[in-house]
Amino acid sequence: MSINVVTLVGRVGGDPDIKYFESGTVKCQLTLAVNRRTRNSDQPDWFNLELWGKTAEVAGNYVRKGSLIGVKGYLKFDTWSDRQTGVNRSKPVIHVEQLELLGSKRDAEGGMGDMSPENF
Repeated sequence: MSINVVTLVGRVGGDPDIKYFESGTVKCQLTLAVNRRTRNSDQPDWFNLELWGKTAEVAGNYVRKGSLIGVKGYLKFDTWSDRQTGVNRSKPVIHVEQLELLGSKRDAEGGMGDMSPENF
């Protein structure tokens, strides 16, 4: 049996990066800061998110830097060959299947611009 499920709640680190393909497919990339509580301080962990289709469109229309969101998806690794060195590289990415907009309407109107850790 295998399980690969990721559930995160945090604040978006920047405005969505939306790409529209000729096929009609939509892709959205985001970063998400999720607080990790330690003994000495609150430290955010940063995650790269990838959304496709209708979920990507919703993110593009309603998510902005600082938005509080919840996501559910799975962990995958993007791999590529470095153009300059030829070295194989990879990075973890959360492929989002479900997106929840958790902020209030007031937050969406611009009240969430401060990304300092104490505000997560």
